Amino acid sequence: MDNFQVEHEYPRVYEYPPLLAGHLIKRYQRFFADIELETGEIITAHCPNTGPMTGVCLAGSPVQVSVHDNPKRKLKYTWEMIWVDETWVGINTGLPNRVTQRLLELRCIPALADYERLRREVVYGQENSRVDFVLTTAAGESLYVEVKNTTWCQGSLGLFPDTVTTRGQKHLRELKAMLPQTRASMLYFINRGDCSEFAPGDEADPEYGRLLREAVQAGLEVYPCRFEVTPTQVLYLGCASLVL
Repeated sequence: MDNFQVEHEYPRVYEYPPLLAGHLIKRYQRFFADIELETGEIITAHCPNTGPMTGVCLAGSPVQVSVHDNPKRKLKYTWEMIWVDETWVGINTGLPNRVTQRLLELRCIPALADYERLRREVVYGQENSRVDFVLTTAAGESLYVEVKNTTWCQGSLGLFPDTVTTRGQKHLRELKAMLPQTRASMLYFINRGDCSEFAPGDEADPEYGRLLREAVQAGLEVYPCRFEVTPTQVLYLGCASLVL
């Protein structure tokens, strides 16, 4: 797969609202994080990440949180990113699909640029699945795009998943079953700017790695997309090299 980078300037695909800085005290019960703001105030923020957050949940690390004034929310704050390994890592799993839609609308990935219609959350397959995006060309041909948030890394190698994911395994089976009659792809949203390569997380889920390799041999397209995360914006850096 050819890597792709935008010449001259990386495109900004998301702009954060004003964030507050602090330090992580602890994450608990999956959905909660106690954080000490720079003002000294200790808050409880929503943690929008249900996974183990391997390597990116280190107590004492700098973090950034967003503020919400919606009275219907139980928590006023949302944990958005953490500073580890000398880089900001986005941990809000609600963001990648929104950013990916913007990436697709900007036609940043040439192989995914030739489409007339974009649909989200489309039901498909034999295991009651929903794919994140379906792109349809003027000729009526479809390309299925499944997005996976990726934050675990070893050196410069981004890895997914960081735990056993039966849901992720199901998605690979469903996408593979569509090949070669229909184009299908996995887009790994590498939510940190320090990974130049990507591989399946065999150590965490060897079955996922096996299924991914089988699907690639059958024609599955893989786009490990790199993003630089900062407290103000998200930039698209192009695709990492795929290591299988």
